[in-house]
Amino acid sequence: MPYFDAASSLPLHPVARQALLAALDEGWADPGRPHREGRRARMLLDAARETAAEAVGCRPDELVFTPSGTAAVHAGVAGALAGRRRTGRLLLVSAVEHSSVLHAAEAHERTGGAVRQIPVDRTGRVSAEEYAAALAESRAPGEGVALACLQSANHEVGTVQPVAETAAACAEEGVPLLVDAAQSLPWGPVEGPWALLAASAHKWGGPAGVGLLAVRKGTRFAVPGPADERESGRSPGFENLPAIVAAAASLRAVRAEAEAEAARLRALVDRIRARVPALVPDAEVVGDPVRRLPHLVTFSCLYVDGEALLHALDAEGFAVSSGSSCTSSTLTPSHVLRAMGVLSEGNVRVSLPPGTSDADVERFLALLPGAVAGVRAHIEPAASPPGHTIDALGKLCPLPVIELAKVIKTVPVGTVVTVLADDEAAKLDIPAWCEMTGHAYEGAEGSAFRVRRVTPE
Repeated sequence: MPYFDAASSLPLHPVARQALLAALDEGWADPGRPHREGRRARMLLDAARETAAEAVGCRPDELVFTPSGTAAVHAGVAGALAGRRRTGRLLLVSAVEHSSVLHAAEAHERTGGAVRQIPVDRTGRVSAEEYAAALAESRAPGEGVALACLQSANHEVGTVQPVAETAAACAEEGVPLLVDAAQSLPWGPVEGPWALLAASAHKWGGPAGVGLLAVRKGTRFAVPGPADERESGRSPGFENLPAIVAAAASLRAVRAEAEAEAARLRALVDRIRARVPALVPDAEVVGDPVRRLPHLVTFSCLYVDGEALLHALDAEGFAVSSGSSCTSSTLTPSHVLRAMGVLSEGNVRVSLPPGTSDADVERFLALLPGAVAGVRAHIEPAASPPGHTIDALGKLCPLPVIELAKVIKTVPVGTVVTVLADDEAAKLDIPAWCEMTGHAYEGAEGSAFRVRRVTPE
């Protein structure tokens, strides 16, 4: 079964498996003890730290291992905010950060801190100039920016962010920048004068349960909560040494393969990006077409329930993911897609793992149109009454948009159609549908969305 969900997690890299098995025999002792077994464990831990630090682009004594990438983000955000609390309590984040960063921001707000989100364009990319402007606006003593956060590349649509430029702007203002590098670190180091960096081993084929946090020298950092003597006090608890050794070994291995594999996967993704809109009616590829991760592509299909489409593709033997959380279980659209202003319904994220074959991609492209058509055939809205108002109250996406598409074909150009919809996703999907189809979104008042027909049949 082709696994096209590499952005979520990867199976153990062969090098990670070998290193893990070896370290289970050699790295079981406490690396903090002076006896022979402890010294052997310490040598393994030090070697793993040096290997990971080389890949990150920092000094070994600047890097600690954590129980997960999320733990690394939370520790990094909390530690940097605590270290700079006299400067101010404003935290800057992009509107498309991973949930781990946004959850840390929410925790900061609950303790009286302030959070400002920097918007993105329709490709999901932030502007380094907007970060610089936000930094310049907050220079008063005690009211300044304590920390800025920016992912290196987006986890849902693959857009690469201007980290180097943003880091330079932050450094000029004396503000540390924390980079969530979970998606990009397997492909190369993060450029620029960033101050903190977090990543997760299971994203590059290392074992789950290992993250890393780099805090460069000169960055004010105060460990919040209880601490102990391990990992510079920044990640308390006994280290999972075998997993750490495997994580570092696999990171070095994937980096050695990265340049050649990136070129090969980028060509396959280019093929998907070009052919999906031609094969599937009413489909849109989202994310930056050029400044993007080499292995990831996301597209949205109109008039399709995303969860149903993922199940249909799974039945055909393809494991993919969705950039949208607009499912029957959550009832909320993706914050990333909302910030981008693109469609949240029928959203599919394809992230190719190393070794993906040309044949697998061709088979996916051959099966996709039938899978979409099959899902669309099973989503038939109730007949709308005559008139220019659609009552879609109580209906979940994509039904409000499907009913809108049916009705707007029957009214003259220039006519305004009102959609009554209380599904949270309608706030995103109706404007995005207008953007895709060329009709004019006239705005909303409460649960009433107004759309003017612009394009003829």
